[in-house]
Amino acid sequence: MSFRITGLNPAPFRHLYGMSDADLSALNVRRHTADRLSGFPDRVELRDAEPGETVLLLNYTHQPEQTPYRSSHAIFVREGAEERYDEIDTIPDSLGVRLMALRAFDARHDMIAAEIMEGTQLESLIEQFFDRPETAYLHAHYARRGCYAARIDRV
Repeated sequence: MSFRITGLNPAPFRHLYGMSDADLSALNVRRHTADRLSGFPDRVELRDAEPGETVLLLNYTHQPEQTPYRSSHAIFVREGAEERYDEIDTIPDSLGVRLMALRAFDARHDMIAAEIMEGTQLESLIEQFFDRPETAYLHAHYARRGCYAARIDRV
């Protein structure tokens, strides 16, 4: 079964790019400079920020539906990210190299299944969750910190 993984739309974050640290702070956003390759996963392009690139740490509502599962958490957005990740049947490296949590939601936006696995096993678990007809979509989270990573849909 084919699946599509998408990063976040950059539009809601563009106004933050280039803002002063003081203005960002007033919005509860913090700027960081990546100092290593695997510690700052961008949610727009679904890639790790390169050392020296800046990322914005902010709270993001990744499950906006009015259900008991409504949820937000801290995410990184690479400052200047414009190219939204959108690929079919491809696991981006930023997901494939980490411990992941996969959550399945139904059409009412209720969580109906969840598992933790190494990113190398993500594709098989995506297929298992989509084998369930009641699964409407999936959310991938970085398991160690619990941060939202990406949305996954059937194609």
